[in-house]
Amino acid sequence: MKIQPALTCVAVLAAAVFLASCGTTKPAATASASDQSPAASQTGAKPATPGATGQAKPPVGTSTGKPAASVAAINDPNNILSKRSVFYDYDSYDVKAEFRALVEAHARHLRDNPGARMTLEGNCDERGSREYNVALGQKRAEGVKKMMTLLGAREQQIEAVSFGEEKPRAAGTGEAAWAQNRRSDIIYSRAQ
Repeated sequence: MKIQPALTCVAVLAAAVFLASCGTTKPAATASASDQSPAASQTGAKPATPGATGQAKPPVGTSTGKPAASVAAINDPNNILSKRSVFYDYDSYDVKAEFRALVEAHARHLRDNPGARMTLEGNCDERGSREYNVALGQKRAEGVKKMMTLLGAREQQIEAVSFGEEKPRAAGTGEAAWAQNRRSDIIYSRAQ
């Protein structure tokens, strides 16, 4: 019996309970501009909060309902959301501890942006049969999806697919190339 998968499940469940206990209700006095309807923001029903320079900040929400800061974050190379690959050990689909913060950040992004959609693409190195690699790639993508849904993302926001060994990132043989090919890629849809 493996203990590590059980500990992983317990850790993910504990993180989900912790995140759920944080709550999402804002007190009425501190509600942000994003809580208003677009019409109320445009008519000036609520004054803009001055920024550090004394100028009014731009509206937080966009016409698609996603926070502007969140959209910028997924494209900011200094933000964890710009990292879009989870790498695995040989013949494994367990998310390594070093990638859990990455998965949690993307799960938070999906939770906070209900219109966001992503595809998780499971990939393998060339070792193993084609059928085995397709199945392993699917387990990798499904594992990340399950972790994200436990952390608050909605299941309908995420599609998990497998490319097996068909979409290598690194050419060649040897551990350096194989390590780059054992991954799940996070691909956001354009319409968020």
